[in-house]
Amino acid sequence: MEYIRKAEDHDFIRIAEIEIFNYRLYFYPIFQNDEYYFDVLRVPELAEKYRMSSGMYVYDDGTVKGFISVNGKELKKLFVEPVLHNKGIGAVLLDYAVKQLHVEYLWALEKNERAIRFYQRHGFYVTEQRKLEEDTTEYLVMLKRDMTEGDV
Repeated sequence: MEYIRKAEDHDFIRIAEIEIFNYRLYFYPIFQNDEYYFDVLRVPELAEKYRMSSGMYVYDDGTVKGFISVNGKELKKLFVEPVLHNKGIGAVLLDYAVKQLHVEYLWALEKNERAIRFYQRHGFYVTEQRKLEEDTTEYLVMLKRDMTEGDV
């Protein structure tokens, strides 16, 4: 857990970059919305939005490589720099969210099978709860932490 810390003002540009890279790589193919992904979604605006929020933590081993956003018991976001996927950074972030921040559930895009498999490998299960992603025809599914399992 030594690499996880609360996000500071100077982190928000980097956090926005990581999120936007992931959105374009993994969500643009699903939604195909050029206006949103290339005009609306911009680093300075997203960084400014995050400056006003709380509950953000970064994985920083000298370079910010990923982040989580937590609201109460909900994991709102978990993103890792795409070129660093499969290096264990996401697992460290999720472990911190569960053990230190007491996260119990999250919502994931139903078509994001890669993310759903990741969460399932780390002690979460897909529930029957679904809801429409705002302003789209795509569904989100709720995943909950299996409280019968040990640590993530």
